[in-house]
Amino acid sequence: MSRIFITGIGVISPIGNTVSENRAALIAGKCGMTKLEMLTSNFADKMPFGEVKISTEDFKKKLNISEPSVTRTSLLALHALKEALHNASLSENEITSQDTALIGASTVGGMCLTDEMYKDANLQTEGSPYLSSYDFASVILFLQQHYKVNGIVNTINTACSSSANAIMYGARLMKQGLAKRAIVGGVDSLSKFTINGFNSLGILSNEICQPFDENRKGLNLGEGAAFLVLEKEEDCARKEIFAELSGYFNSNDAFHPSSLSDEGNGPYLAMEGALKSANLKASQIDFINAHGTGTGNNDAVESRAMQRLFLDGVPDFASTKSNIGHTLGAAGAIEAVYSILNLKYQEVYAGLNFKTPIPETGLIPVSSYSKKEMKHVLSNSFGFGGNCSSLLFSKV
Repeated sequence: MSRIFITGIGVISPIGNTVSENRAALIAGKCGMTKLEMLTSNFADKMPFGEVKISTEDFKKKLNISEPSVTRTSLLALHALKEALHNASLSENEITSQDTALIGASTVGGMCLTDEMYKDANLQTEGSPYLSSYDFASVILFLQQHYKVNGIVNTINTACSSSANAIMYGARLMKQGLAKRAIVGGVDSLSKFTINGFNSLGILSNEICQPFDENRKGLNLGEGAAFLVLEKEEDCARKEIFAELSGYFNSNDAFHPSSLSDEGNGPYLAMEGALKSANLKASQIDFINAHGTGTGNNDAVESRAMQRLFLDGVPDFASTKSNIGHTLGAAGAIEAVYSILNLKYQEVYAGLNFKTPIPETGLIPVSSYSKKEMKHVLSNSFGFGGNCSSLLFSKV
């Protein structure tokens, strides 16, 4: 079977609008959590959010988009995708070829326009220009139409593991001979719908999140997008290779709609499966980009799962959600890009705001930036309903 290489990456997040800006911010230990400025919400002044500081109107001007139905979610996705395609040097013929797949992920989709649709409904008009964008799949359909993609197109929504699963799905299409290359990633924007929903669960923190800290209070919501271009080894001659997608696995413990089992069965099986698919031992993992949401359930469970798997000691780990917040359907793809940067530049980015270990596990995330020789990095993404995915990236 052909090895799968990453030849293009693109990202926008609360700490940067490009890959290079994100890397510089991670090195500096920048935290992108602030008060809301681009979205009106009852919680704007009550808790921090990871917000991209570009207005939707400025996004439209920058990207030359005029249709009113195009959402902020779609604009974030287009911004990141343009960078990934540029980095991969894909031609127009390659993008539009029937053997190029486009697999994306989103949980918010067009729900960021819920208020506009509600207003239109109350006006009792014949229809709303926002209706076509309301489906979460509308984002990838917009990208498909924008780039005239003719290959397999799909959207995945498995909550917080969505874009990790999109990356995995694209790789599987390639392995099965259904695509020559795959453009994969995810996006989510901040919206009233998700802010109110997560607040109702009681897991939003009124302070900047503290992943893996005993005194963690919950997560901070963020927004952003990231896309990767996957190509087979034999098609990558004379191309810059960012890393290899060497392993991946998805599991589902189906324990609870919004919590993981205390034993960490889902996370354990996802990490174990990724190792097996890459034919690697646990001792060969050099760093873990942990899911690390800062919630009571996730951080304790993920810690136990890591200790179950890494019997000789948990490798260095940290959560970049302390930098950008939890970007939901975009998290797996953004953190995949960060994991690739770990390998490309042989450097580890610090987890922020950590002070006190969780007593029952005692694990301590990396708390300062450092250079480190690394060959294999594991990236975890765990979603509601126990949908857990792990991606394994390796240095080429």
